[in-house]
Amino acid sequence: MTLTVARTPRLDVGDPAQKRAEILAYFRNTWDVYERLFDVMARDEAYFRRADPLRHPLIFYLGHTAVFFINKLVLAKMVGERVNPRFESIFAIGVDEMSWDDLNEANYDWPTVAEVWEYRKQVRAVVEQVIADLPLELPVTWDDPMWVILMGCEHERIHLETSSVLIRQLPLDLVRPRPDWPICTRSGEAPANELLDVPGGRVVLGKDRRHPLYGWDNEFGRLEADIPAFRASKYLVSNAEFQEFMDAGGYTTRKYWTDEGWSWREYKKAEHPLFWVRTGGGWRLRCLAEEIPLPRDWPVEVNQLEAKAFCNWKAAVTRKPIRLPTEEEWYRLLDHTGIPDQPGWEKAPGNINLALHASSCPVTDHVTGGFGDVMGNVWQWTETPITGFPGFEVHPLYDDFSTPTFDGKHNLIKGGSWISTGNEATRDSRYAFRRHFYQHAGLRYVESDAQVKIREDIYETDDLVAQYCEFHYGAEYFGVPNFPKRAADLCAELCRGRRIDRALDLGCATGRSTFELARFCEHVTGIDFSARFVRVGIEMQEKGYIRYAIPDEGELVSYHEKTLAQFGLEGLQDRVEFWQGDAHNLKDQFTGYDLVLACNLIDRLYDPARFLTQIAGRVNPGGLLVILSPYTWLEEFTPRDKWLGGIKVDGENVTTLEGLRARLAGAFEPVGEPRDVEFVIRETRRKFQHTLSQLSAWRRM
Repeated sequence: MTLTVARTPRLDVGDPAQKRAEILAYFRNTWDVYERLFDVMARDEAYFRRADPLRHPLIFYLGHTAVFFINKLVLAKMVGERVNPRFESIFAIGVDEMSWDDLNEANYDWPTVAEVWEYRKQVRAVVEQVIADLPLELPVTWDDPMWVILMGCEHERIHLETSSVLIRQLPLDLVRPRPDWPICTRSGEAPANELLDVPGGRVVLGKDRRHPLYGWDNEFGRLEADIPAFRASKYLVSNAEFQEFMDAGGYTTRKYWTDEGWSWREYKKAEHPLFWVRTGGGWRLRCLAEEIPLPRDWPVEVNQLEAKAFCNWKAAVTRKPIRLPTEEEWYRLLDHTGIPDQPGWEKAPGNINLALHASSCPVTDHVTGGFGDVMGNVWQWTETPITGFPGFEVHPLYDDFSTPTFDGKHNLIKGGSWISTGNEATRDSRYAFRRHFYQHAGLRYVESDAQVKIREDIYETDDLVAQYCEFHYGAEYFGVPNFPKRAADLCAELCRGRRIDRALDLGCATGRSTFELARFCEHVTGIDFSARFVRVGIEMQEKGYIRYAIPDEGELVSYHEKTLAQFGLEGLQDRVEFWQGDAHNLKDQFTGYDLVLACNLIDRLYDPARFLTQIAGRVNPGGLLVILSPYTWLEEFTPRDKWLGGIKVDGENVTTLEGLRARLAGAFEPVGEPRDVEFVIRETRRKFQHTLSQLSAWRRM
């Protein structure tokens, strides 16, 4: 490779000046390598072609990684001004087909390629200045400001890989081979695969906050497991070995597929791996920017559903208990081979970290401890859907990195690929994708009689999310009516006699008020900044029920299930939608509302005056803005100089209601008198918060 790719830095050694320089160099390397990937685009049209119907065009990803830096720095209050608010809205979210991703191209007027490159240049200058100015003490932990910079770097390295997968799906006339991205030139006959013994033993998964490397939230915590001995394939499954499955009718034999896998195969009419190209003379392989004759000894690249079907076929043919490894078994294999962790390699332990090729290579090239490609070449699918380890906590600045994938639908991939760099190429990395998605991923199989145990969170146990599940859907305490329902009922009173076609529930949290508004509104959009909250609303919409556990006392919890039916809300699912979004910087599509409800939101915004100015343009003339808030101004959410009230101005007291009147004057007129709406939040069986929120209503002039 002509590219030089830096390894993820240790965060616990060195002096602050040296570490600052190292982090700056790591940022620059991350940024440069990512931008060099786009050199393979032959012309601007390539940026706007949808390579995968479940993903945005590549213009989104060119802008997204830069926007991520700014949005996180703003959230962390490390920069005070946005670089380009429009870009920082349209490029913010949309990387997996989650319900809150917006993949409808009709909602986007993409900027030009030149405009996005110029934006990237501006963001780079901002980030480099932040790195220069940030306080820095060692060790750097996830509470430190510099962690946000590393978060942005590792996020961009993820998209280095995911963007390369999309580029592989573009038509060949839209890409061009480049010297920085050379594919392996060696191939031959595939080796005969065989099963080798892996001794049993204890594995320890997860790391603690003292770990010297950056980590995503799902990597922290601790899980110990005793793994019985098993056998694992010496090599990754090669293209030639996988073709045996195809030749045996694997893609047309129902019994080899799971229900999910067969539904996918039928829908896609899949007959071969995605990157295989059928020609008159046989098979070819689509690489990053070119096609080559199919290398029989390179690892096959498939999704998890295909990998699972192959294993089921292999089990039927051999009459052995063949399957994919679990996450724990993969770690046992890694420990058995003794491969060290990054950055402590003398050299890369395989085709990884862009150390060798911009493609796969023969499965026989990198054998350690008797096994080929334990790390690198292609990712390896597992049986294990991702969930948090015991002790899991979300990072407050990126609460939607992991939790949206804790749904039983995203399976872990292990070991990294040729383009996995930084955190992706570390022992503790944990990445998961939907089972029908493609990465540079293949498989190795194991033989084991051990039953696969799936760790899943049947009940929502995230403390804050569970608390809000109870706040929205739980019991009423001390005779105080349910607050989200009461807020919606008051909106209905205010709108009596008016048709409400479109309503917006801003700060919808776990979604009760969104459903309640749908009783009298034709369509309701619920938006919350927290993906953890939004996920609950979507679950209630899709399943009709949620389950959660709340603390009673000490370690004791109680378990609850709530349904739409018990609140008389069934049948309203088609009238609501949920999105993740920033109330300060909503996407352009969120406009034209007859009613906007903002519950307990205004005093949690970092710039409430800006929000009030912008929301005016999203409300139809004659439409209502309904604000509820206890006016609990705190500097941890809102800088003191941006408080709307609760302050003295020229020696005189200014209340928040007065501040609202001043900020809304000219665009809104008050409707009726403000009223108090009380609410109770349960913390434990014997501890509650009792609060008064003030409702004020405003008509758009």
